[in-house]
Amino acid sequence: KISFGEALIGSLLFRRQVMKQCPDEKMVGILLPPSVPAALLNFGISLAGCVPVNLNYTASKRAMEVAVERAELKTIFTTEKLLSRLGIEKQPGMVMIEDVAARFTKLDKLVWAVLARLVPTALLRRGLIPSDVKLDSLATVIFSSGSTGMPKGVMLSHRNIVSNLEAVQQTINVNRSDCLLGILPFFHSFGFSIGLWLPVISGFGVAYHTNPLEARKIGELCRKFHVTLMISTPTFVWEYVRRCEAEDFVSLRVAMVGAEKMKPELGDAFREKFHLELLQGYGCTELSPVVSVETGGYTGGDQKQIGAKRGTVGHPIPGVAVRIVNPDTFATLGQGEPGMLLVKGPSVMVGYLGEPEKTRQVMWEDGWYITGDVAQLDEDGFIQITDRLSRFSKIAGEMVSHVQVEEALHRALGSPEPRMVVTSISDEQKGERFVVLHTELGLSVDDLLKRMRESGLPKLWVPRKENFFPIQALPFLGSGKLDLRQVKETAMRFASEQPAAAD
Repeated sequence: KISFGEALIGSLLFRRQVMKQCPDEKMVGILLPPSVPAALLNFGISLAGCVPVNLNYTASKRAMEVAVERAELKTIFTTEKLLSRLGIEKQPGMVMIEDVAARFTKLDKLVWAVLARLVPTALLRRGLIPSDVKLDSLATVIFSSGSTGMPKGVMLSHRNIVSNLEAVQQTINVNRSDCLLGILPFFHSFGFSIGLWLPVISGFGVAYHTNPLEARKIGELCRKFHVTLMISTPTFVWEYVRRCEAEDFVSLRVAMVGAEKMKPELGDAFREKFHLELLQGYGCTELSPVVSVETGGYTGGDQKQIGAKRGTVGHPIPGVAVRIVNPDTFATLGQGEPGMLLVKGPSVMVGYLGEPEKTRQVMWEDGWYITGDVAQLDEDGFIQITDRLSRFSKIAGEMVSHVQVEEALHRALGSPEPRMVVTSISDEQKGERFVVLHTELGLSVDDLLKRMRESGLPKLWVPRKENFFPIQALPFLGSGKLDLRQVKETAMRFASEQPAAAD
């Protein structure tokens, strides 16, 4: 537990070591879970005029190699404990953070403590921040989760991140007495912007924990430090609903989820147990990351403004504009018409690292970013995300949504918790066919399919029995999203071992 002053001293100590260790390096790698040392190291790298690149320690070996190669990382700060726990081999250029901390002498600590406490802020800023670091300079590179392929390096500037944080500050009305639950990893865009920089820029506290699935420890942390802000994912929050006590979250005033679509049943369960609305937000790594959030609304005098609607992800945050267009013609669509969601604002990324063609593919005229999400706007300006274009299959000439089939399966099962994931593989007769990976269902596949058919679903929506395959657990990325790439690979492997039967 450290104060802001101690955090500044620690950041300056790391800054000095980074400047000595990485004198000619533009980008510096970090392979650490969310923690106080990881936060101070990020601050120290930034103060040294370098670009911190937080690597995904839950990614595949190849995905990490791609990130290291593209960012041209020579130095990666990590810890023996993490490498040992995850079975990652120590590579050339890896520096153990415990060894770096051991180099902090008493004299170093004394000198930087005096400077941090006695030198005016303006002089500190002028003396410590390199003159070539501007608002539009690169602040970080975040490698996308790679849920459907190899990760892309998203370049974000200081302007991108600061503009997004200013809008979030206004939207959730943060104050100095707040305390954030810091559980999202810094390689995740929400973890980097909201979990790392929002508290230190806003001047409120943050309580870090390295594993977002350790629900009981997180409950204890929230109770001990009177956590008021929680930003998480539906996957993690299901664990808290199951395992945390109601008293653990009694100090919460804002609880929000993103990264995945929240099922209404999760919101109901959270409200019933913790007596607080679970709000939804929406964002993308390429947008620094927040696009829209639900809020508690406003009531004053005769005025009332609702801030949340069931099934939506709220209104765009200040400074962000959205547009729904036809995905083929890019013609603007009207109220309630589903189409491609475009986003514009100061938080739109600089581009993909070393991939100008991929950058051009996601940017439309006048700076609009093409999200790849299917959405619609209602009469009050709320955004409803309905699907991802990448999660559609063309079966017998008809486009069918994986998400909608998953929802139909769970309704038939009577389970609000995720137990199945739908993907598709090629099929000689129909072009594509659905494959369902599932954990323990509690009933037979025959009974499940019977319920689906009795619900009146179109025949194309109903997967065939031979395309259901049991797995021990659904594969999730460290960000809390489903690992759709692994889902696809697993489905193809099962299908090759057990060919689909003919109609």
